[in-house]
Amino acid sequence: MKTRCAWCGEDPLYISYHDKEWGVPVHEDRLLFEFLVLEGAQAGLSWLTILRKRENYRKAFDNFDVTRIARYGEPEIKRLLLDPGIVRNRLKIESAIKNAKGILAIQKEYGSFDAYLWKYVGGRPIQNHPTSMADLSATSPISDQLSKDLKKRGFNFVGSTICYSLMQAVGLVNDHFVDCFRYSLRKRR
Repeated sequence: MKTRCAWCGEDPLYISYHDKEWGVPVHEDRLLFEFLVLEGAQAGLSWLTILRKRENYRKAFDNFDVTRIARYGEPEIKRLLLDPGIVRNRLKIESAIKNAKGILAIQKEYGSFDAYLWKYVGGRPIQNHPTSMADLSATSPISDQLSKDLKKRGFNFVGSTICYSLMQAVGLVNDHFVDCFRYSLRKRR
């Protein structure tokens, strides 16, 4: 029997996400953007709710093609507001579009969203050593800085808590519990 982080519970989808994705370093802009949109969509909801809608998000948002989403206008917003497979919140949908435009600007400036994000951790994941839920933080000084800079660039739904969740999800920080089998095994499967 594998020991896992306590937060992933018993749901097979959550366990699969924990075992194969969470905390694994991501360096692909499309996937980084996907996580940014999904983390923003989660605001006020559970991550499991978003995981259950993830495939619907991929279909509804053109597989998170940043260039296409940056061109979305009112017709696409209306279509998305009618899609029961995603969170139908106008502010969150408009945020995805606005953030896609921001990603394009970052790509021009840094070459990639990947280069921009990973500069915050010096190109290497931060290795934390949590032993329980009490050791986990919702924010960090780095997530505060990232949030502040993204907001300055016009991004929405990028508060420090969302930024820290993004950092955990895409492997900028390793917050697997030290007794979790994924603690030192961080490659994608």
